[in-house]
Amino acid sequence: MTSALRIVFAGTPDFAAEHLRALLDTPYRPIAVYTQPDRPAGRGQKLMPSPVKQLAASEDIPVYQPATLRAADAQEALAALRPDLLIVVAYGLILPQAVLDIPRLGCINSHASLLPRWRGAAPIQRAIQAGDGETGVTLMQMEAGLDTGPMLLKVATPITVDDTGGTLHDRLATLGAQALVQGVEALAGGTLKSEVQDDTLATYAHKLTKDEARIDWSQPADVIERTIRAFNPWPISHSMLEGETIKVHQARIGNGNGVPGAILAASRDGLTVACGEGALNLMRLQLPGGKPLDISDLLNSRRQQFATGLRFE
Repeated sequence: MTSALRIVFAGTPDFAAEHLRALLDTPYRPIAVYTQPDRPAGRGQKLMPSPVKQLAASEDIPVYQPATLRAADAQEALAALRPDLLIVVAYGLILPQAVLDIPRLGCINSHASLLPRWRGAAPIQRAIQAGDGETGVTLMQMEAGLDTGPMLLKVATPITVDDTGGTLHDRLATLGAQALVQGVEALAGGTLKSEVQDDTLATYAHKLTKDEARIDWSQPADVIERTIRAFNPWPISHSMLEGETIKVHQARIGNGNGVPGAILAASRDGLTVACGEGALNLMRLQLPGGKPLDISDLLNSRRQQFATGLRFE
């Protein structure tokens, strides 16, 4: 049964590509891949294929890129593949009920949280931002609701004090890929059990925006520090200082009190900035048009720009 299982994979970014890669050398190699249409990227705004498309093309797996799965012709094309199972990982398109009903074994999704906590678009970053002690990946059976389906398999990992959105993303991509192979094996063998989610415990991970990356210095230092880690590598927390946008790539809890946003001290150990409660040491900053630099390097050439008494807005 396992070698004959007809699997279609739907995903778009690097997180999904890691899952697809894990399937390639197993009996569950997909017969086709769905990914979002090529998007403009870079300074030249050239159309770029998604990481999933690039991987599928290198493996000679047929690629489908419909703009929507609500159209009848897109649904007919999927049905013509006669899939037993549709695996969905960060695909980015809504799957209507007509699509969910096509595969014989339904559709399963790898979601980067311990459901029902952090349903939605940005579970990795929201878990860090909220100060969660752990997160993970949940393999679930898909249904029409947003990340509401029965849970099939969970794997957990601690969130460390050094984790950023980037480091946690990479770790969960690896864990999720391993869990996916394990889950598909169990599904093919008929041993996978499902557990209904408790909706009363659900939280929602809203999509990240550049606007919310502007630092609100009236917040407590620990909240700002977690947000800086969560928003690295995107959208990167930032603040205005003397009319310039300063991006903050790394910070840690400091000592001191003062008017929120005020620079209390500047040394090679960090730029100490007052918050609504406590203070932060800014460790790594990026000036307009420049690259991220440690504060010690910035103070060597731009000390006056970070003088005590100036205030981030």
